Amino acid sequence: MIAVILAAGISSRLRPLTNDIPKCLLRVGGTPLLERILQSLHRNHIGECVIVTGYHKEKVEEFAQSLSLPISISFVENPQYVTTGNNYSLWTAHSRVVGQEMLLMDGDILFDSRLLALLLHSPHKNGLIIRKSNNLGAEEIKVEVDGDGHVKRIGKDIDPAKALGESIGIEKFGADTVSTLFEVLDRRKERNEFYEASFQEIVDGGTKINAIDSTGLPCIEIDTL
Repeated sequence: MIAVILAAGISSRLRPLTNDIPKCLLRVGGTPLLERILQSLHRNHIGECVIVTGYHKEKVEEFAQSLSLPISISFVENPQYVTTGNNYSLWTAHSRVVGQEMLLMDGDILFDSRLLALLLHSPHKNGLIIRKSNNLGAEEIKVEVDGDGHVKRIGKDIDPAKALGESIGIEKFGADTVSTLFEVLDRRKERNEFYEASFQEIVDGGTKINAIDSTGLPCIEIDTL
């Protein structure tokens, strides 16, 4: 399995903190978010990682390489990070991941590393971590599930009353699903949208993605001041 970390965005809502560094290098409790994520990968025996860069890409690359973790880290750049959505960032990693199982992570998440174990050890081929909540607003990526716990709908436009919770930005996909997903991303990459729109398309096409409940294990997206 290969991990993909999306760390290309400009993080304008966190300015001035992100005037000179990307969000993934912000320190929480004294430790940069990216370091926490990479340490979690190491603790969960993920040995290969692709980081998608854009904003201050040199700082991301220099920092990740300075950690000297026993993980094979490579980088791909989204050169259009200012004008494209994270679906485009994910698409830029296609040549590195198609044909493999993929662990996908946003680069701005603070989470308990046991969440990765929960997801990786799930018997389901495809899964995403959700934070259950009955207090969701317009900004959250909401997830509606069917009676078997499969994702039925995912996106910001879902009625909060129908949502089980919000997606926190950690997902795993089997190799065949990765191939299907990147075919969809290739068609949609210019739309300046969230990658969850492509998730929705493959779900509508019959792909099963299980919602994995994070209850008891803290997680939060670092998004605003």
